[in-house]
Amino acid sequence: MKPALPLIGHDQAETRFLEARASNRLHHGWLIKGPSGIGKSRLVQRLCAVLLGADSPNADESDPVIQKILSGSHPDLKWVRREVNERGKIKQDISVDQLRDLNAFFSLRPALAGWRVGVVDAIDDANRSGANAILKTLEEPPRNSVLFLIDHGTEPLLPTIRSRCQTLSLSRLRDDQVKDVFALIGNGEALALELSQGRPGYGLALTEGGGGRAASAARAMVKTLPKPDPNLVASAIETASSSATSLNAFADTLMNWAADHAIEKPALAKTWLQLQSVRSEATALNLTEAQQAAKLFSILNDGLKATP
Repeated sequence: MKPALPLIGHDQAETRFLEARASNRLHHGWLIKGPSGIGKSRLVQRLCAVLLGADSPNADESDPVIQKILSGSHPDLKWVRREVNERGKIKQDISVDQLRDLNAFFSLRPALAGWRVGVVDAIDDANRSGANAILKTLEEPPRNSVLFLIDHGTEPLLPTIRSRCQTLSLSRLRDDQVKDVFALIGNGEALALELSQGRPGYGLALTEGGGGRAASAARAMVKTLPKPDPNLVASAIETASSSATSLNAFADTLMNWAADHAIEKPALAKTWLQLQSVRSEATALNLTEAQQAAKLFSILNDGLKATP
């Protein structure tokens, strides 16, 4: 029978947690750390299933615990994500009220499994007040409770949170593992594999969210550098400006190109760092998608012009 929650990669992290559980010395706080789109949420689902009584992480859909987890109806599991606002848009962050509700959830006794399990997906989405609210549970954990904090590493984490958790650090997948993920879900799109860079979930999000057009436009534009075709540049920047997903696909394509060509032109390594800096500072500088795309193009083009 097929696992209801299949996972490719991250065997060592899963084994470490299961061994801690088997030793009866299970820590109450776990930080699941790594880039987005590599399977952190799926790993946590599997660990939750075992804690709540599933036969194994690879249990199939006939397992009653798995059924409750998949339907979101298990009374001893609370999964906290950004909510949808009244206009149907996903909110910018996980609110402090959501995390206070999580604290209240932990104050209740387990209903079925003997454990209460909470998941914050992701701690990057919590504001400072929300992160401080999490500390209450980490500092005064109830018996038989486990809190998982999924951390994409996009925002600094409070040292007081980090110090109170055991950390499972997950890495990007190998190309063959990414291909296995796509085979598992029936997606053989080459562009998704190219954009993934070891993060299949991220690659799928880009291609399914309109990033494919932006990536194709970026590739066409890059072929003309360092003597850019004005029409291709304008088209690529316009396409990249249509959404955050499109901008990410555009930026990743430029950065991947710079990284690949840095082998023969080492000076492009500095250009890659400049591209990364723009992406990191864009929010603080309040740059629009169009401004970011134009700046990224300018940096790459200037870097090529300066490269012998």
